[in-house]
Amino acid sequence: QVRVVESGGGSVQPGGSLTLRCVASGNIAAVYSMGWYRQELGNPRDPRDLVARIEDGRTLYADSVKGRFTISRDSENAVSLQMNNLKPGDTFNYLCHADVGYPSGGTFYRSGYWGQGTEVIVSS
Repeated sequence: QVRVVESGGGSVQPGGSLTLRCVASGNIAAVYSMGWYRQELGNPRDPRDLVARIEDGRTLYADSVKGRFTISRDSENAVSLQMNNLKPGDTFNYLCHADVGYPSGGTFYRSGYWGQGTEVIVSS
């Protein structure tokens, strides 16, 4: 079983910074990508929009966060998202997604897993 856990959310004033962290754990044999998505607070059925992702050594960012957010690989199974110059429009639930490979019963599987999310609120 694979588990994805986020941390680091909170409340901050406009212009402030936060660092989010995500760790994937379990019987993981390979990590193909890890990334951050965001969703409206209190609306778990809303679409999850890409914020930033690391895949095959490449990074991808949403246009709205370029130059302000930086995703980095802390270890094989962990990533961080440094968020600077936060704006009220960055207020969301931030969810981590891990695309991983794992062995089970002599077979190798590949699947994506989501964390529960960590809330970021930017307000004066």
